[in-house]
Amino acid sequence: MRILITGFEPFGGEKVNPAWEAVRMLPDTIAGAEIVKLQIPTVFSESVSAVERGIHTYHPDVVISVGQAGGRSCVTVEKVAINLADARIPDNAGEQPVDEPLQPDGPAAYFATIPVKNIVANVRGHGIPCHISYTAGTYVCNCVMYNVLHLAAAKYPGIRAGFIHVPFSAEQAVEKPAGTPFMPLMTIAESLECAVEACAAKDYCL
Repeated sequence: MRILITGFEPFGGEKVNPAWEAVRMLPDTIAGAEIVKLQIPTVFSESVSAVERGIHTYHPDVVISVGQAGGRSCVTVEKVAINLADARIPDNAGEQPVDEPLQPDGPAAYFATIPVKNIVANVRGHGIPCHISYTAGTYVCNCVMYNVLHLAAAKYPGIRAGFIHVPFSAEQAVEKPAGTPFMPLMTIAESLECAVEACAAKDYCL
């Protein structure tokens, strides 16, 4: 099995993005699965193309995209992506779509095809806080999740795909207000390793 894991570049004035920093810390093999790591731009019009190039290059069985959700207190595994782009702030290329569909002829939503419940259970089983999330937002993270699932449905039916949001890292929280949720980067990376273990298992439920 080959698993492509993507992480975004920093955005919103941050110097680092814990999504990519944690992805790049992962070993090259987890639970017998080959791990391919790919950084993608935090840009609506470029992010999905970057993922598709990775699909063409590496022919993965699973695509897991990882993004930062500053303000969330733990790792959250996304269940659903919606056909909407509505950006509170511009992306890294200055794009700021408002109330626009991601795919004009696409369905209203896609459900993740990675084993969401099993991932949450395995992460928790390793002592790391983790929950299912039912909103991936309307920024570039949701854009990637929706469009990768759209690609899988339309062009790559053998690929399973999904999205994981991670909190701020401790490094980021240093300059933020007291009480800002964060998680050590090593713990974030461990949670992703647990997610891969769940995806590599033969028996799972969504």
